[in-house]
Amino acid sequence: MKCPSRRTIPEDYEMMRTESASITEIFFFPFFFLLGWGGFHSFMLRTSAGIRAICGRSRGRCHVHRKSRGAGGDASRSRSPHRPVAWRTEADPDDAVPQPPRFRPKRTPGIQPPLNSAQSPGDIFSKFFDDEVLKCLCENTNKSAAKKKEKGKTFAWKEITPEELQKYLGLLLYMAVCNFPKMVDIWRSNTIFHVPFPATVMSKDRFMAINSNLHISDPEEDVAYGKKKGTEDYDTFHQVRPLLEMMRSRCMSNYHPKQHISVKERMVAKPTKWGLKFFVLADVNGYIIDFKPYTGKSKLSSEKGLSFDVVTSLVDKDSLGSGYIVYCDNFHTSPGLFQHLKKQGFGACGTYREGRLGVPSSQENALHKRSPRGSIRWIRDGDLLFVKWVDSREVAICTTVHPVYSGDTVLRWQKNEDGHFESVSVPRPTAVTEYNKYMGGVDTSDQMLGTNSVLCKTKRSNRTVFQHLLDIAVTNSFILHKELCISKQQKHKTRQAFQEELAAHLLGVCLDGKPEFPSQGHFPVPTSTRDMGKRHRATLGRKQCTVCKRSTPWKCQQCNVGLCLVENYS
Repeated sequence: MKCPSRRTIPEDYEMMRTESASITEIFFFPFFFLLGWGGFHSFMLRTSAGIRAICGRSRGRCHVHRKSRGAGGDASRSRSPHRPVAWRTEADPDDAVPQPPRFRPKRTPGIQPPLNSAQSPGDIFSKFFDDEVLKCLCENTNKSAAKKKEKGKTFAWKEITPEELQKYLGLLLYMAVCNFPKMVDIWRSNTIFHVPFPATVMSKDRFMAINSNLHISDPEEDVAYGKKKGTEDYDTFHQVRPLLEMMRSRCMSNYHPKQHISVKERMVAKPTKWGLKFFVLADVNGYIIDFKPYTGKSKLSSEKGLSFDVVTSLVDKDSLGSGYIVYCDNFHTSPGLFQHLKKQGFGACGTYREGRLGVPSSQENALHKRSPRGSIRWIRDGDLLFVKWVDSREVAICTTVHPVYSGDTVLRWQKNEDGHFESVSVPRPTAVTEYNKYMGGVDTSDQMLGTNSVLCKTKRSNRTVFQHLLDIAVTNSFILHKELCISKQQKHKTRQAFQEELAAHLLGVCLDGKPEFPSQGHFPVPTSTRDMGKRHRATLGRKQCTVCKRSTPWKCQQCNVGLCLVENYS
């Protein structure tokens, strides 16, 4: 009698085999040295015979148990994808399509008052970096500078005010548009790359002093948090936590998302391997509704994994309402998460990974490498629909709100019998069409954030987070500007034009028109030098004045042109 496979061996046999092995190791291992090879061989033969006898008795029990279940022994148990279920095609009817969730948002979707009227870029941005944010940054920056002074550090410092902090923010946006490699490059002189405007707003030393002393959290609280390092109560983002929470609340209060939202991760700094990771909830237009930095393992995390905890923390029924459809990538998609969202009144759709718990693993009527383009296979398990589709490669997607196929097609280039490429129409599952339409919210936001970003290379992670939050405020302000212009059927500004006007507003200057710059190095000097002889100083060293055309012994040091030292010309 052959031993049955591991799939048919019951659990009691597995337990008996484990127990027998452990007993053998504990009690009989010391005697193997005394018995020798012959005694050990005979002992193993007797043990194997006993195991085969147990397997024979277990096979009968397993066969009877399987037969009783097939006859309806466990009728109350639902059919699960873990069991072999054949994949169906688009021609098979899907009679169990769930009803879409009823959309009940907490507030009216769109821009919230008072921003729903015509606003300039500066007015919209002030709803994110308002007086409370500027006051918090100024107070903590002044405290940090004073604390450094107490420790004996010598540097020129005067207390920063909200008006000066606005100019600092405006210079950051100005530098992002000019895109110089380093911050200090914008104050260079005596070069063809000289930019005269920043020096009229703030000196380089003052800007670098503000930049090095900028502090978000209270320095006294930082000392208390430093003592918690290494414990579960330690927050790695405590130095930027005040601004993080204020930006989150303002992003949610100024705009309420429409029905389709997406969740995805974002790497802030480069290289991405060691960068800061954020999990983002975004609307389809790219507006960032909520975000959460990755802080590692948390004591508040559940036992269902990081991907589950991220989505459940960002998709909050109390702040959003119900009836939203959440789109996510294969990192977050799991049957357990989608069933949880279904109970909360949310729909869900996303690509999934093979081998994840609850995902069907059946190979009966499954897709293979030679499946033609446009082939569709699907399995439904209650409200969960698992769909596979062949495009340039195989796509696997799970949804709780979409049917299998509703007649959608897409044009693809294929080679015909003559060897020429032609455009053909291939069927596409409904879930794939909706996923491509609504999943790009976070990607749209990333594209806008990468345009004229204020991020610069720095060794301080809190500085990186501050710059990223500034980019979020500018990008969200631009999206609100677009929504306002669309609602009024007006043409909106480009991303760069919006940032230029915002920078001019923060710097307190007019965007249009040629600015007046103070003279820098334009001083009169004699045209002759000391090494010339006395006979030739007054004659050979003279130049013609560029204004009155008279001969003059003076010239401009910077321009090297002749000038008369006369106050008024008549």
